[in-house]
Amino acid sequence: MTQQVFREQPYERECSASVLHINERGGIVVDRTNFYATGGGQPGDCGLLIRPGKPDLAIATTVYGDDKIEIVHVPSEQDDLPEPGDEVQLVLDWERRHRHMRVHTSMHLMCSLVPFPVTGGQIAADGGRLDFDIDDPSAITKEGLTLELNRLISENHAISDRWITDAEMEANPGLVRTMSVKPPMGSGHVRLVAIGEDGSVDLQPCGGTHVRSTAEIGEVAVTKIENKGKQNRRIRIGLL
Repeated sequence: MTQQVFREQPYERECSASVLHINERGGIVVDRTNFYATGGGQPGDCGLLIRPGKPDLAIATTVYGDDKIEIVHVPSEQDDLPEPGDEVQLVLDWERRHRHMRVHTSMHLMCSLVPFPVTGGQIAADGGRLDFDIDDPSAITKEGLTLELNRLISENHAISDRWITDAEMEANPGLVRTMSVKPPMGSGHVRLVAIGEDGSVDLQPCGGTHVRSTAEIGEVAVTKIENKGKQNRRIRIGLL
C-alpha cells in the first residue's frame, strides 16, 4: 500500500520515496507519495521524479492502480525508468496543485450556498463546475452566488479535517451531497472536511486536497449557469 502523504500533508511539495515496482503499463509505484491520485473530480498531480546521477523523469499524471490501493505515477516517457529499490525524490508541480486546492475548496463553499443535491463535478487549474439537481432555477443567479462565495472567502474561515467511522457515516446520510458518487467505505473510517468552526460553513466527506483557510482561495466568479436537463443545472466557477 502506498503511503498517502498528500492526505495528511497537502502542502508537502517534495517527498522522498523508494520505488516498489514498475507495473505492466510502465507506471511507477513507490512506497510513499505527495502526488494526489485522480479521484473525486480532482485531476492527478504531475511533476518530476528526481534520481541521483540520472536525468529527471517527468510525471504526466497520477492514478490509483487496479486494486485501488497502490498509487501509480505515469511517466511522460517510457525510456530509462527507475528500478525497484531506487531512492527518488518526488517534486510536485506546486502551482497547478495549489490551484486545484483553491478550486476544490471553493466548490465546497458552493455546496454550502446551493441547497440542492450534487449530480456531478469536475476540477481544473483555472476553475471547475458542479452540477445540481435544482427544481427552482430562479433560486440561483450568477451575480448572487458570486457575491456570497466571495463573502465566505473574505471571512477567512479555517479548514480542517477529521475522521469518522463507517457506522457514523451511515448514521448521518445528510453529510453526503453527491447523488452519483458515495464516499469510499469499507476501511472502517471516512474523512470529513470541515469549513468553519466545527463545520459551521460546510461539512462533508471528501478525499481531496484543500487550502488551510477560505481567504487563501482568492477572488472567484460564477461564470455560467447552464441547463443540462429537466432539473440539472451546471454551475461553472473560475479563479480570478
